[in-house]
Amino acid sequence: MSLLRALATVSSMTLLSRILGFVRDFVVARTFGAGVATDAFFVAFRLPNLLRRLFAEGAFSQAFVPILAEYKNRRGDAETRHLVDHAATLLGLAVMLVTLLGIAAAPLIIYISAPGFSANPEKFALTVELTRITFPYILFMALVALAGGILNTWSRFAVPAFTPVLLNLSFIAMALLAAPYFDPPIAALAWAVFIGGLLQFGLQMPYLAKIGMLPRPTDVRAAFRDPAVRRILKLMAPAVLGVSVSQISLLINTIFASFLPSGSVSWLYYADRLMEFPSGLLGAALGTILLPSLSRLHAQERKGDFSAMLDWGLRLTLLLTLPAALGLAMLALPLIATLFHHGAFDAQDVLQTRSALIAYSVGLTGLILVKVLAPGFYARQDIRTPVKIGLITLAATQLMNLAFIAWLQHAGLALSIGLASCLNAAMLYRGLRRRKVYAPQPGWAAFTAKLAAALLAMAAVLWFAAGPPDAWLHGEAVARALRLAVVIGLGMLAYFGMLALLGFRLRDFRRRAAE
Repeated sequence: MSLLRALATVSSMTLLSRILGFVRDFVVARTFGAGVATDAFFVAFRLPNLLRRLFAEGAFSQAFVPILAEYKNRRGDAETRHLVDHAATLLGLAVMLVTLLGIAAAPLIIYISAPGFSANPEKFALTVELTRITFPYILFMALVALAGGILNTWSRFAVPAFTPVLLNLSFIAMALLAAPYFDPPIAALAWAVFIGGLLQFGLQMPYLAKIGMLPRPTDVRAAFRDPAVRRILKLMAPAVLGVSVSQISLLINTIFASFLPSGSVSWLYYADRLMEFPSGLLGAALGTILLPSLSRLHAQERKGDFSAMLDWGLRLTLLLTLPAALGLAMLALPLIATLFHHGAFDAQDVLQTRSALIAYSVGLTGLILVKVLAPGFYARQDIRTPVKIGLITLAATQLMNLAFIAWLQHAGLALSIGLASCLNAAMLYRGLRRRKVYAPQPGWAAFTAKLAAALLAMAAVLWFAAGPPDAWLHGEAVARALRLAVVIGLGMLAYFGMLALLGFRLRDFRRRAAE
């Protein structure tokens, strides 16, 4: 399968999910507003969603996919099936126990995670009720992560990439159609989480059966004795720590922002939402398609092809990410004014959010490069090195927060994250070079020079097309949106047109997934 085609597939599904995510937020806000009920729901959904990120989609996938690829390439179908069965049995049992514990201990969980709610007995009771409804989500998503890892290893990228769309559709449908039939109405959102998780799990099962890898329950003791499962568990321990680093960093940054002027947390939130588009479309998609191929190449001991695959990923990342970062920085005010400058979101909010977005854009390339470089370690079943680098990055982020926050305020927090991402990418790159895992392919000097020329052409066009910043703070919303679309289109035309003049062709980046 063509990796460019796989990237387009995953990116398009991610784009659809992000767009529906905005629709979901709009529908929920319009239907329920902001108050006691929505506070209760967001707290109830926070813990299962966090567990999903830490264990299911994060640590488990990073540990499972490389070993699965190794078995697929070296051990044959029978042993690979045993691995899938054993891993599914142990994962399902472990997460089922966590789910039952979470349901039983919901009052204690809310006391710890939202102690302020205990002052309002009705609010506390509602949060406990919603938590018990949403907690099975972690069970469904653990099995979805298992299924997604298998399908991605078999180069079936479309279905795992599409599944998150179902959660957003469940939210939208339950909020619009079912809320009046629930008492309280906010319970419809909790059941939307349950239904969304079940739908995602159900969608993938027929595709697993089609490739002959539908998991079958097996003896728990046999599963635990499986050496491959033990290796997965051993790799998961540092992976959990590694995935936790970003969550800890986000939590600490929120604590810092809480001491800044009112609005700082919101300005960072809206800037981060805009950053999520390119980071999700490119970073997450590239990491998804690279890890299975790199794992197969490592299992086959094809060191030259492994290095060439990383080189392809790095060049494609720079080709697509550098213009995105430049565009976010130069069009920060037009983007924010067009999307958010309505109602209570005034001109001051636009300007403050712009400073955060510009600071974030400094690290966009580093952030996405991490998604490409880290699989170079995960595929070789080396999770400890990225974790160590992540801890160093976390410490560096907090030191930069202390240095920047006094004179840059909330933008200093965003800049710290951006610069730390670049540091993370640089250390991962250095680690791969020192281990002689990656060696740059010929042609980097010419490639870099052509990129620089195209970026200069794009910058010039955006500068003249965007016009004075103040003009974006006035006028009708539709007119601003149309103008922004024209400006973005001209910038893309300038960038890719210059690349074409300099000899870049799409076929030069075609590469097939490792078989």
